[in-house]
Amino acid sequence: MTTDTMNLHAALKMHFGFDQFKGNQEAIISSLLEGRDTFVIMPTGGGKSLCYQLPALMSPGTAIIISPLIALMKNQVDAMRHFSEKDSIAHFLNSSLTKSAIDAVKSDVASGNTKLLYVAPESLTKEENIEFLKSVTISFYAVDEAHCISEWGHDFRPEYRRIRPIINEIGQRPVIALTATATTKVQHDIQKNLAMTDAAVYKSSFNRHNLYYEIRPKTNNTDRDIIRFIKQHSGKSGIIYCLSRKKVEELAELLRVNNIRALPYHAGMDPATRSANQDAFLLEQVDVIVATIAFGMGIDKPDVRFVIHYDMPKSLEGYYQETGRAGRDGGEGICLTFYSRKDLQKMEKFIQGKPINEQEIGRQLLAETAAYAESSLCRRKTLLHYFGESYAQDNCGNCDNCFNPKKSVEAKDDLLAALETIVALKEKFKTDYVVDVMVGRATPDVRLYQHNDLEVFGCTEGLSPKYINTVIQQAIIAGFIERGIENYGILRVTAAGKKYLKNPVSFKIVEDADFNEDGIDEEMLPKGNGGGAADPELYSILTSLRRKVATRLKLPSYIIFQDPSLDAMATTYPITLEELANIPGVGMGKAKRYGQEFIDVIKTYVEENEIERPEDFRVRTVANKSKRKIAIVQAIDRKIDLNEIAIANNLDFDQLLDEIENIVHDGTRIDISYFINEFIDPDDQVDIVDHFRNSDTGDLNEAYRELTPDFTEEEIRLVRIKFLSDLGN
Repeated sequence: MTTDTMNLHAALKMHFGFDQFKGNQEAIISSLLEGRDTFVIMPTGGGKSLCYQLPALMSPGTAIIISPLIALMKNQVDAMRHFSEKDSIAHFLNSSLTKSAIDAVKSDVASGNTKLLYVAPESLTKEENIEFLKSVTISFYAVDEAHCISEWGHDFRPEYRRIRPIINEIGQRPVIALTATATTKVQHDIQKNLAMTDAAVYKSSFNRHNLYYEIRPKTNNTDRDIIRFIKQHSGKSGIIYCLSRKKVEELAELLRVNNIRALPYHAGMDPATRSANQDAFLLEQVDVIVATIAFGMGIDKPDVRFVIHYDMPKSLEGYYQETGRAGRDGGEGICLTFYSRKDLQKMEKFIQGKPINEQEIGRQLLAETAAYAESSLCRRKTLLHYFGESYAQDNCGNCDNCFNPKKSVEAKDDLLAALETIVALKEKFKTDYVVDVMVGRATPDVRLYQHNDLEVFGCTEGLSPKYINTVIQQAIIAGFIERGIENYGILRVTAAGKKYLKNPVSFKIVEDADFNEDGIDEEMLPKGNGGGAADPELYSILTSLRRKVATRLKLPSYIIFQDPSLDAMATTYPITLEELANIPGVGMGKAKRYGQEFIDVIKTYVEENEIERPEDFRVRTVANKSKRKIAIVQAIDRKIDLNEIAIANNLDFDQLLDEIENIVHDGTRIDISYFINEFIDPDDQVDIVDHFRNSDTGDLNEAYRELTPDFTEEEIRLVRIKFLSDLGN
């Protein structure tokens, strides 16, 4: 061991109490102490912070740590102070401080007591701070969360683009850039923008062996699924990410009324409350934090046992970083995500007003996310490939797809067709276009380029575009095809792909999950045989009873109780009308009308099988939702136009119909005939009602397929609501 190495290990032991460095930490720290620009790509939990904390303590002057997250600054400053006798060892400078607090920070820095100064990029750009830092002895600059520099990064921050010019103005010193997620494109962007193309690059493996990845379809029961999951992991720490602040607040409140210790966390909260909620989570006064994806979380908590994404993130970088907050201590880490294509479609609408290049980037990132969510391949294999790392195993044994593997199918001929088509198109087009040509879809663009005249046009006619997309996706992971980085995903045949064209061998793929228009994989949902219920035998009994009641009353079965309601009954065993009314999709009205026979059967079943009921598991609704329900019912009773009701309740029309459907499903009788009769011809109403009367499921998507374009989706939904209320309530 050299003298320098001995000094590093002694400093590590003295300042942090560790005997050994992790992974590349020692090499990274040595590089920085030698005055070299250094670029670090290290997964969450790999020990990035130590890579600049220890050099800062060992170097003369103050290290400037540029970080986008106020929460992360506070957390890291608190952590550094625990390792020192003096609080002045570390400070942060951001918009959350008062003028007197800023003056105190600058005083400590000027006197040489502060070794690490955390600065928000917005604060760094202020003229008074630039002038102050010119007077300070700076050891080096650390750019944390460096992916924010890149437009291809999942948290692009325009102010990060100004970091290099400001560093040049303050005074040049070595720069260390750090990120937990960086594809090759993002890495190049960061190095170019920070003018550190000659930097020493250290890239650690992205494989987090202890993390379990699972994607579930988002349904009307998602809130209930989350509550059940958390109660099954009672007392463990978890984070739930949502897209909107409103959903964060609603979900946190829903968890609290269901006796789960949870708090919200988002950028719209006042700093004091946000900080208090973070501290409550760190001090284990609450178990769950509900936070916005866009704002991010700067919480350095090693024992987070689960991360739930209520909404699918807009990029795989974001997904990877946020799931990476689970199991940082190497222990259990469950990463559960609820996926719906509708969520990604909403995100695509958000990017429509942006410049064209940002729209192209955004769409490609969303496409990658959708491909990951719908893939039946090993989650770990797909994720690691995205970050430029190969994973040799086909089954990692720690994700949903590997626990429930699908059968592989031979796709040699289809891969050859894909490679030949890409070559015929002169490697100038993206996946969707290549698929259009292969399946023989003569779109306006295909006709414009006259590619419908190519020999490869329609070479896989009869096969679904989704299947061909899967072939291409898995060929990319296998290394036969690559997506161009600079040109928004144009497909090219690799050297391995060219060899395959000359000497093809067996190529087996796993077909993707079959998601419907809502982004729901039917195979992942509870089946009619009670596959999703806790008690399949009881589910079967309840299904038979429902059929018997429906036959007696001459109604479709779903009018009595829908499948998810039976599933919940076979899970929670309600034995009173009050308990049955708490089942999703029942409500007191429906419980009183149809419930007695069901609770009698359940009670007998429970007694005969000596079942211990999970009586505590009842999803309680939040009061303000009840207020909205009452307001809508009262407005309908007064025959107010539904459009006006939607505006009064801050809802769009589709959301109002969602609310009314929930009211009807809960057993409340309402009459919207006054609205329907004004807009829908009586004969048309009869046609729509006939469809639902003869339907086994009452499924809306099935109705849309059969009844459009003769009727609009709104007309179909409105008549269905009236039908359900008239017959079911």
